[in-house]
Amino acid sequence: MVFSSAELVQLFYEFLYPFTRISSFLLASPFYSIQALNLRFRIATSVLLTALYVSYFESMSFDPLSVGGLSVLFQQAAIGISLGFSFQLVTAAITLGGQAISNSIGLSMANMVDPTLGNVPTISQLLIVLSTLIFLLIDGHLILIELLFMSFESFPLGTSISLEPLVQPVIDWSSTIFTGGLLIALPIMIAMLLVNTGLGIITRSAPSLNIIAVGFPAITLVGIFILLLSLRGVLQLIEEFWLNAFEQLSLMMVV
Repeated sequence: MVFSSAELVQLFYEFLYPFTRISSFLLASPFYSIQALNLRFRIATSVLLTALYVSYFESMSFDPLSVGGLSVLFQQAAIGISLGFSFQLVTAAITLGGQAISNSIGLSMANMVDPTLGNVPTISQLLIVLSTLIFLLIDGHLILIELLFMSFESFPLGTSISLEPLVQPVIDWSSTIFTGGLLIALPIMIAMLLVNTGLGIITRSAPSLNIIAVGFPAITLVGIFILLLSLRGVLQLIEEFWLNAFEQLSLMMVV
């Protein structure tokens, strides 16, 4: 099969534009962008998804030579980053909630290096691992890819698209970082407040008692026990966060 130069350019742009959006989306979304996945794997995943899109969807309905190629590339990258960043808000809320829990039970100095978020407390790392498992159990990776392909129907290639309908919902939904972290950590923080109040009463009753030697181990042990008791509710909250993220992304497609 022989292709002319114009046909080769058309095929190149038909692959390049969706590849830019898909790779930007995976770069900004959680789990696909972690440093534990090497660069070759991420490029191969983007190429594979782009090949699936090109194979199962119609080709572009515009002439790539008649529009500004660089501006279209920046637009596709902005769309992918805006869609993928909405999922990072859930990870940030879980990290913030785990950090608040760690501070309340005396484990704020126990940190681990997370390949996505850097140096985070161990409780945050535990919750992130559990959230990853929940994400896979609800087929979040498949829903994420489906929503990515839906974006090409809502925001077709080659059309003039305003980024405000994409950016504004992400800004409005960014408050979930604080509200979600508060919902995760609030029960444990209230319980630890009661424990600290009890230790303060004991200190006033027995001034000779070394509260530092007795209080810190007691706070940590009671905090871990309360965390284990409330873990089921925390996992349900995390699942709701992921489902809300999918719903939020679906609403962005409608807009």
